[in-house]
Order: sequence, then structure tokens, then C-alpha cells
Amino acid sequence: MKKRNLLLGIAIIALGFTACKSEKETQAEKSVETYIVYVDSVGNIAPSDAMVNWETIDASYQLKFSDAEIAFENLKEKEKAQERINASKAKYETFKIQMEADIQAAARANAKQQMRNTLFGEAKISEDMNFSWVNKDNILGVYQKFIQTVDNNKDSYSREDWDEIKLMYEALDSRKNTVENEGLTASDNRKIAGLKLKFAPMYTFNRIGAKSDEMEKAKQ
Repeated sequence: MKKRNLLLGIAIIALGFTACKSEKETQAEKSVETYIVYVDSVGNIAPSDAMVNWETIDASYQLKFSDAEIAFENLKEKEKAQERINASKAKYETFKIQMEADIQAAARANAKQQMRNTLFGEAKISEDMNFSWVNKDNILGVYQKFIQTVDNNKDSYSREDWDEIKLMYEALDSRKNTVENEGLTASDNRKIAGLKLKFAPMYTFNRIGAKSDEMEKAKQ
């Protein structure tokens, strides 16, 4: 009788271990599957939404990836699971590289637009460099604002900023050629010429300085 009870007890304990192991493995499979599904879902998010929520998306990914790696140890079919995890990891890394590149590009574009707003006024100039709003009556004021703003901020501009400033300056000059034929007064024309004489050396000197600063920082 005692022997039968002992065997029964051992059997119950063994079943308990089996059930426990099965539960761990089931949870492990769930963690791996959750990770894989998450990576697939991230790829379906609209790029604009992904950019806005990128920090949250990446933080969630890191957590789910960590859970999958921990769960991996409790799986029987480790080789198959590892292949699936590796495939999803590679998929996410490709997505992440593209997303970070897009975010950087958007930041650069935003910085350029902010500069345009500062030089010409809010939303006056966009990436298309359309100066059709500039006419014989306001062009002097446009030049004055542009030159004065550049002068005020010349010490903070990078070489890339100066290149962008030069592009905008040349586009404004091109518009001036049109405005001259639309009745630009001789007085305003002379004042603009004086502003242009101020801009040329300011641009040359400060762009060289910005380039030298960048080279020095690169050496360090």
C-alpha cells in the first residue's frame, strides 16, 4: 500500500514538472510569436506616422526582442525559432535604417524651411524658391530683411547653411532682373546695389570661416 502511494506521488510530481515545462514552452512560443508579429505590424505603419512615433516604436521593439531572446531558452525547436527571430531582426534593422534616414532628411528639410522663414518671413518661400510675390514695391524691403538677418546670424551658420543662403540669394537676384523691367525705381535699385556690395564679402569671408571650423572639428 505504501509502495503504491509512493509511486502515485512520484507520478503526480512528474506530471507537475511536465505541466510546468509545457507552460514555460507555451509562453516562450507566445513571446517569440509576439515579437515576429510586432515586426510585421511595424512595416505596415504609414511612414509619416512611424516618424512621429519612432521613439515609442523602437522602445517597444527592444522590449519584445528582449522577451523573445529570453524565451528562446525555453523552446525545444531552437533552430527553427532562431531562424524566425533572425529573419524578423534583419527585417526590422532594414526598416530602422530607412526610418532614421527619413527622420534625418526631414530634420534637414525643416531646418532649411525655418531658415527661409527667418530670411523672408513665415511661409513666404518654400523649397520651390518661388519669388513671384516679390515686386517693384517690396523688393527693397525683401533685400533689407535678407541681408540684415544674414548679418545678425552670420556667426552661427554652417557651411551648408551658407550654401543654402547663396542659393536663395541668387534666386532673389534672378527675381530682381524681372522686377527691374516692371518699374523698379532708380533710388531703390541703388539701395539694393549697396546691399549686394555688403553681402558679397560677408558671404565669402564667413563661408570660408565655417568651412575651416568644420575641418578643425573633423580633425579633433
